Amino acid sequence: MTVYFHEGDLPDDLDLGPSVAVDSETMGLRYHRDPLCVVQLSAGDGDAHVVRLRRPAYDCSNLKALMADRGVLKIFHFGRFDIAMMQLYLGVETGPVYCTKIASKLARTYTDRHGLKDVTRELAGVDLSKAQQSSDWGADVLTQAQLDYAASDVLYLHAVKDKLDMMLAREGRTELAKACFDFLPTRSRLDLEGWEEMDIFAHA
Repeated sequence: MTVYFHEGDLPDDLDLGPSVAVDSETMGLRYHRDPLCVVQLSAGDGDAHVVRLRRPAYDCSNLKALMADRGVLKIFHFGRFDIAMMQLYLGVETGPVYCTKIASKLARTYTDRHGLKDVTRELAGVDLSKAQQSSDWGADVLTQAQLDYAASDVLYLHAVKDKLDMMLAREGRTELAKACFDFLPTRSRLDLEGWEEMDIFAHA
């Protein structure tokens, strides 16, 4: 495994292929208070690319183009949050997308454990460490421990997706999952517009 660190943006000549695992790190979990700091990506080849974004300019044209590229599938775990943060801070609508958390909830109905750590342990046989999850991602210098943590969140998503795809097909829920993934950028926009806590589809 190699973790490549990039300051500000992805390199001009980097090709991550037809599908890329994506995650982000922020200063917290509140959209308009806590800025987007880091985006990490993997092509599923055992390597990871960690981009520390330049704030507040977010002058990352290559990263923005990749997120908006309709020819590249972006694989997230709980993509609802990451997609919203990229809409807010990068000004792009990410797509097409796949969310392993949504897929897990549709396919792994025998459990209520759908966090990345639980899903990765069961489906990829890897026990992730979450020790750096709440560290300072806005720091001027990221530690090696932070870089390794960021990388671990994307390194196994392709393998997890492959297992979930088989389970979704087995349960006859592939098309349902795809419809949920297609709606996800809209769900993220609803969050940003103030409907984060409200189910607009509910009768009440």
